[in-house]
Amino acid sequence: MDPSRPIKEHCHDPLEEYLRNMTRRRFFGTMANTMGAGLGSLALGSMLNADGVATGPTIQAGSPEEILANLPHYAPRAKRVIYMHMEGAPSQLDLYDYKPGLHDRFDEDLPDSIRGSQRITTMTSGQDRFPVAPSMFKFRRHENNEDGLMLSELLPHTGSIAKDICVIRSMHTSAINHEPGITFFQTGTEQPGRPCFGSWASYGLGSMNRDLPTFVVMITQGKGNMQALAARFWGSGFLSSEHQGCKLRAGADSVLYLRDPDGVSREDRRRMLDLVARLNEEEFRHSLDPEVTARVAQYEMAYRMQMSVPELTDFSTERPETLELYGPDVTTPGSFAANCLLARRLAERGVRFVQLFMRGWDQHGNLPTEIRAQCKAVDQPQAALVKDLKQRGLLEDTLVLWAGEFGRTVYSQGALARTNYGRDHHPRCFSIWLAGGGIKPGISYGRTDDYSYNIVENPVEVHDLHATMLHLLGVDHRRLTFRQQGRDYRLTDVHGRLVDPIIA
Repeated sequence: MDPSRPIKEHCHDPLEEYLRNMTRRRFFGTMANTMGAGLGSLALGSMLNADGVATGPTIQAGSPEEILANLPHYAPRAKRVIYMHMEGAPSQLDLYDYKPGLHDRFDEDLPDSIRGSQRITTMTSGQDRFPVAPSMFKFRRHENNEDGLMLSELLPHTGSIAKDICVIRSMHTSAINHEPGITFFQTGTEQPGRPCFGSWASYGLGSMNRDLPTFVVMITQGKGNMQALAARFWGSGFLSSEHQGCKLRAGADSVLYLRDPDGVSREDRRRMLDLVARLNEEEFRHSLDPEVTARVAQYEMAYRMQMSVPELTDFSTERPETLELYGPDVTTPGSFAANCLLARRLAERGVRFVQLFMRGWDQHGNLPTEIRAQCKAVDQPQAALVKDLKQRGLLEDTLVLWAGEFGRTVYSQGALARTNYGRDHHPRCFSIWLAGGGIKPGISYGRTDDYSYNIVENPVEVHDLHATMLHLLGVDHRRLTFRQQGRDYRLTDVHGRLVDPIIA
C-alpha cells in the first residue's frame, strides 16, 4: 500500500470516529439536563419507541445512525422470523432426502469415490468399515406439492403443509461438531462472540411492540442425547445488550425476577425505577457508556413485561380447536407444542424474532427409536404453527425456518442392522425447510447424490441462507454493518448470495 495515497472516503479515522461518538453521547446528556428529562425517558424515546424508529441528533455520514436510518433498504416481504432450530442435527436421510436405491446397497462399504478426502469425526475415523445404512422408514409423495415432495412417514402432519413449505436439500456448512456448528448457524461464524441473527434483526429493524422484547427464545428438552445449549447462541455479541434474546422459561416464572417481591406494589416499583434512572443518568455523565442507556431501557421493558407476559402465556383465551390443532402436549409448559403456540402469539403481537430450540437430535446410536420420539414431539406442532399463521393471515409476512446445524452420514456409526443403526455428523449436505414471508411455497431446491453424501445441484451455504432471509426482511446483507475494533462487521461476513429461485 502506497502511504502517499489519500485514504478512501469510506474509511474511518479512529480519532474522528471517537470524537463523533463523544459528541453524540454528550448530546444525550446535555439534552437530559436542558429539557429536564430523565435518562430513562431519553433511552426509551430513542431506542424503544413503538415504530422502532430512532430519534436523536443530526445523522452523520457513515455513522451507525445513518446505517440504521436507511433501513429497510427496500420493501420487506416479511416483518418477523420464527426460527425452529433442531439442536443435534436431524438425519436428512430419514426425514427429507429420499434415497430408495440405498436398500440394494445395505451394508456395502461407502465407495471411496463418494467419501473422497472429506473430514470425518473422531467418533468414526477409527472404524474398519463405513457400512451403508438405508433408512428403515417409508416415504410418501405428497401430490399437493408442486414437485411431489417426498417426506418420511415420521412426518405425516408436516406432509399436510407440503404445499406451503420449501425444502432445501442442498444445505452445507464448514462445521463438523455441534458447538461451532450451532454457533455458525446462529452468528455466521464458527468463532464465539459475534451477534446472532436475532440480535442483528433487533439492531437493524427495531421493535414492533414496546411491551415485549424484540427477540425471544424458548427451549424444549428433547427425547434423546442432548448437547449443551449456551446462552451465547442468542447473545448480542458486540451489539448493545438490549439486542440479546430474552429467554422465556417454562413454568410460573416465565422470566426470572420479573415479578415484584411480596409487599412491593407497582407504584413502589415505578418509584424505584425512576430513582435508578436518575442514578444511571449521573453515571452516564461520567462514563459516556452506551450500555448505561441500554440498562435503563431493559429496566423499563421489564416493568412493562410485568403486564404483557402473563397475558401472553395465558392460553385460556385460545379456542379449543386451536389447542387441538397443536396436539395433546400444548398445555404442557415447555413442550414443543406449547412453545409453537407461544411463537404464534408472539408473532401476532409484533415480536420481531422468535427462536425455538428443540434439543435431542444427536442420534449416534439407536437412531430409529430416538428419531421416532423426536418426530412425535415436533411433527404436529410445527405443522400446526404454519397452519395457524396461515389462517390468521400472518404467514404471508412471517418467515418460518426449520433447520439443524448439519446433517447425518449415510454410513452407520457402530453396529448396523436393518432396524437399528446410528449416524455420525455430516456437514457436506443436509435438509432444511422454510415457509411464508416471500418464500416460494410447495417446492424443493437442490439435489444430493445417490448416497445423500455430496451435493450435485444448487448448493446453499449458511451465509447464503442468512443473506436470503435478510433480503426478505427488506435488508441488503452487505449494508447492515456494525463497526467494532476498526472493522465493519456483518452477519454474512464477506460472503453470502441470494438464493433467488426460492423467492416467490
